[in-house]
Amino acid sequence: MDLFYMWAQMGWIAKGVAFVIFIMYFWSVGVAVERIYTFSQARKQSKLYAPQVAKHLKEGRLKEAIALSQSKQYRYSHLAKVVLAGLQEYQFQHDSAGGEKLNREDLLDTVRRAIQRATALTGNDLKKGVSALATIGSTAPFVGLLGTVVGVISAFQGIAASGSGGIGSVSAGISEALVETALGLVVAIPAVWFYNYLTGRVEYFNVEMDNSSSELVDYFIKKTS
Repeated sequence: MDLFYMWAQMGWIAKGVAFVIFIMYFWSVGVAVERIYTFSQARKQSKLYAPQVAKHLKEGRLKEAIALSQSKQYRYSHLAKVVLAGLQEYQFQHDSAGGEKLNREDLLDTVRRAIQRATALTGNDLKKGVSALATIGSTAPFVGLLGTVVGVISAFQGIAASGSGGIGSVSAGISEALVETALGLVVAIPAVWFYNYLTGRVEYFNVEMDNSSSELVDYFIKKTS
């Protein structure tokens, strides 16, 4: 199978469809590689971050916990982003109140809202680009099908031009059709695999952020009791 020969025989519409499929392929691979790297770093950094920040909080060193959460060493950690939002809000409320006594329920509600906002933003960042994989996985076969239709049309035009239905008159068009279909499937299948894998990782990270948020709120409840 000479792919270069088939490419040379393709019409400009079929080549345009193939070019779109190649763009979708490189886009999906780029997103998958970037997200897998980011998720790997997030998991590794969060695993190191959690026991350190827990130690600072247990010993009442709030400022050290904030400084740790802001460290570039944990810039990929989803847990650090969520915990930092809660700690900063708690510290801000205390600094704003000065020596006045804070309303416990108002303080906790404010901290909860800050944590919820950080969780939503972090979750959205984690999902960045993942939806593109779903789009590519669902549309690539149809783009390939478009190339198939164009190839079939080319085959019938070959029949009409030659005035016969021999294999030679339709082989170029059939080759276009099969190649375009194969390209669409080659792009779609890995994209769906990557999408399902990354979606599962995002859900796992969301559970981790929810658990950390709950533990942090529990810590503030005990601290303000």
